[in-house]
Amino acid sequence: MKYARVGASLAVLAVVASACSGSTASPAASAAASGAAASGAAGGPAIAVKVGIELPMTGGEAPNGVPTANGVALAISQIQVPGFTITINQQDDALNGKHDPNTGAKNMQTLANDPQVLFVVGPYNSNVAQAEIPVSNAAGLMQCSPANTNPGLTQTWGGVDPKTLRPTNPDKIAYVRTATTDDLQGAAGADIAFNIAKAKTAYVADDTQTYGKGLADVMAADFAKLGGQVVKRDGIPDSTQDFTSYVSSVKGLNPGFVYYGGVTTSGIGLFRAEMANQGLANIPLGGGDGISDGAASVPSSFLQIAGAAGDPNTYSTTAGPHDVASDSTPSATDLATSYKAKFGTEPGAYTAAAYACTQVFLQALKDVGASAGGDLAKLREAIRAYVADPSHTYNTALGTFSFDAAGDTSQKIVSYYTFDPSTKDWKFLQQRDFSKNPLQ
Repeated sequence: MKYARVGASLAVLAVVASACSGSTASPAASAAASGAAASGAAGGPAIAVKVGIELPMTGGEAPNGVPTANGVALAISQIQVPGFTITINQQDDALNGKHDPNTGAKNMQTLANDPQVLFVVGPYNSNVAQAEIPVSNAAGLMQCSPANTNPGLTQTWGGVDPKTLRPTNPDKIAYVRTATTDDLQGAAGADIAFNIAKAKTAYVADDTQTYGKGLADVMAADFAKLGGQVVKRDGIPDSTQDFTSYVSSVKGLNPGFVYYGGVTTSGIGLFRAEMANQGLANIPLGGGDGISDGAASVPSSFLQIAGAAGDPNTYSTTAGPHDVASDSTPSATDLATSYKAKFGTEPGAYTAAAYACTQVFLQALKDVGASAGGDLAKLREAIRAYVADPSHTYNTALGTFSFDAAGDTSQKIVSYYTFDPSTKDWKFLQQRDFSKNPLQ
């Protein structure tokens, strides 16, 4: 699905802002004020409700957050629920240009305190989700992440029960995600290194954060299972700016592949540029969706920071489908065309996933909206319960899927990309459905 991956230019920084009570001053916010928001039913006034967006929208995180937020606004502008007027309460969890868990938790409390907010799309980063889930769970406010991939948010992981994130209501689910998890995305990284790049040895590093370390741990373990050898495993603090010593270590080890678990704002672009400075650009480098943040033309993207010398021989993944089934609504072509018409640029890596999260909310609102009789507290709980019910299926921009009892998507698909020197962007290679084709 082309629109699920292509980077978004930051020349267009926002969805159109209107009716954003409680929102921050960060870019973006709501469906257009006239006609784009859902219409009221005939014979009575519409009930005003909101979708919350909680994403990193500024600084080095903008290539991720902005096109993801735009996916929410596009869905709201296209899909109407009679009887309701829907706007957006936009929050930004970036602090000094990087996603921040404490800011995310405060934002989630702000959204929970707004009685009109019935559903939240976000966050983007797994450590932010760890801080937010206790808040949304306590408030009974359903949130849908288009991009979180750490398994421990929903599954027992590293011996930790995810109920520890839900101390107020441990048996109630108020968090779901349309992205699949890093036990599969890490396996995909190992698959790329061993079976596509044909590497027998690998240097594996991470940014010591929740997402990055978990992803790199899985990649290293699965690479070894395939028959590869991890020659060194490093944890590189996400505040690092000088990677000279780390790259010098790589040079001495001469691995067949370098894998990095982390996000662009942790410095992997600088790491790759230093590899080029030390004559190591011939060694393939791979990462997860944390570096899949747009073309070289996108400011602050991995490809832009790594530079022309560092871009070749690079791979990335995203935790969802590229080629979607024929049951997707809208089609890949329709969504990409509509997005470009509205925002003047290409969609981002998780635009379609955010659109799908919004479709989940709009289906729930349509099905249970009348049951609360205008009582917003009852409606918030009715939507939470509806989305948490595994019996419901959703026909979305990602195709048809459901959420299991833990909140994970039934789609177990990871998409693979490589750098294309002709377009200076990521080029789709293939996707793997791990439910049908597990890593051997």
